[in-house]
Amino acid sequence: MLTPCVSWRSGCLRLRRLRVWAGAGPWTCQACQARPYHSGEGERRPDSEAQVPPPGPARRLLREWTLPVSPFGRLRARLPCHLAVRPLDPLTYPDGDRVLVAVCGVEDGARGLDGLQVKYDEALKEMAIVSDTIDPQASVEVNAPLKFGLNIKSSGSGCVKIQNIECDDCKIETEQGTSILQSVKSQKFHVQTKGGKVICLGTIYGNIDIHASDKSTVTVNKLQGSSVNISTEDGLLKAKYLYTESSFLSSAAGDITLGSVHGNITLQSKMGNITVGSSSGYLKASTHQGAIDVYVSQLGKVELKSHKGSVIVKVPSSLPTYLQLSGKEVDVNSEVHVQEIAKARKDDGVTITGLMNQANKCEKWIKADAPKGTVSLRGQSWFQSLNLQD
Repeated sequence: MLTPCVSWRSGCLRLRRLRVWAGAGPWTCQACQARPYHSGEGERRPDSEAQVPPPGPARRLLREWTLPVSPFGRLRARLPCHLAVRPLDPLTYPDGDRVLVAVCGVEDGARGLDGLQVKYDEALKEMAIVSDTIDPQASVEVNAPLKFGLNIKSSGSGCVKIQNIECDDCKIETEQGTSILQSVKSQKFHVQTKGGKVICLGTIYGNIDIHASDKSTVTVNKLQGSSVNISTEDGLLKAKYLYTESSFLSSAAGDITLGSVHGNITLQSKMGNITVGSSSGYLKASTHQGAIDVYVSQLGKVELKSHKGSVIVKVPSSLPTYLQLSGKEVDVNSEVHVQEIAKARKDDGVTITGLMNQANKCEKWIKADAPKGTVSLRGQSWFQSLNLQD
């Protein structure tokens, strides 16, 4: 059962605060937890990641449900408030055949609970949590079987956090609220927001499709899967690690900033800059007005183009590659040793070609083009790249 923890103050219910990653935005609510509460867990954490809710009316557990379900069902939620989903405790529920639902909020928020539907459809194997009237400042926590599908839609500023779930399909839609995925596995992810943030913590496994409108930002720690498709409009798109067979990342006006990327990666931005800390495999990056800055650690084929900006290419001295660098100006650092170098001028630009370390130009090459700007080739070690990423 879901039980609140009684604090030292008589009659006052104290709920464990949900730890939220720094930068998660407006979601710093006290989400109730379906786990044993230990003394001191509700105190302010000394580390910088802890965010304590601002002063306000006391929050308490308002209502709770325990429903028997199929361990391989699906959760459908339609809510205007905060929602957190995490797996059942396998020791307490070894059969994984329950869904625990708890709602917490201020006392006045209880009046909106009459319209909250919490029910399970055995024929569809679907758990539904639906309400249009629940207090937007309330928070709903769901403990579901580990392998439960998710179909969640949040309205207004309602935020969604999914943690440690494995499922075949995970679909999340928000309006202004933050979406947080932490250590989630799914064959297929679809995340869409009209104005909130998307934050991926830990490692996210699966085929991933993320669309962020307006000024929404997408921040990723690590994605691993066959196919990744991420797009933003005006917001930053930032990923620390990508291990994929195929990735397509795009932004209309926001910057794209990546750490270590592996596989076939395509990057596009109209107005923003593109930065890649370390690339291994096939990389194609283009921007209309922004700049491109890429470190090529292990080569497949690299194609970079900035129509109105400049391009910086950084390589280790031992990299075998064929070079074709074209721009209004081309600058090859003296630390980079290029053999069979050739220089040709045409119109207002210059093209330099050459080889590094006896490369086969048909198999491994770097092509960089900046018709209105400068293409720079610089030497950089792998350790320097790691330091810059940190």
